[in-house]
Amino acid sequence: MTETDVAVHDPGSVEVRELLGRHLAFTALHSPPEDVHALDIDALRGPGITFYGLRCDDRLAAVGALRRLSGAHAELKSMHTRAELRGRGLARRLLDALVERAVADGCTRISLETGTAAAFAPARALYTSAGFRPCAPFGGYHPSPHSTFFTRVVG
Repeated sequence: MTETDVAVHDPGSVEVRELLGRHLAFTALHSPPEDVHALDIDALRGPGITFYGLRCDDRLAAVGALRRLSGAHAELKSMHTRAELRGRGLARRLLDALVERAVADGCTRISLETGTAAAFAPARALYTSAGFRPCAPFGGYHPSPHSTFFTRVVG
């Protein structure tokens, strides 16, 4: 497997649209509509959001974004790895790179929301293994039995 560095990507590019489509379908399948917090392409192009991709074997393998919530607080959004490439450490590599970028940009805290369904268990395990800890809802989220929230102090 040949990997390249994590780089900024356009959420509207053809290959990103395809992978984001998978991400949105996955979240819609495993969460009720009112608890799907995944961002669409237009939202991912919004102010304060930087969208990243990880290439593997010359194709887009994983994506994720950082949304600035305040001067020192960022939110991790739209993390998704192609199903056929899971288990190879790509999500961890992308997560580590996004944390590094957030720290380099002056963030001291990174938070995220993910689902509570069994399908999200690998994501929750990834975040926990990377030092994220459960927290209260943040940034306009509300408590829900279908959402769980994590945060990590960085820097």
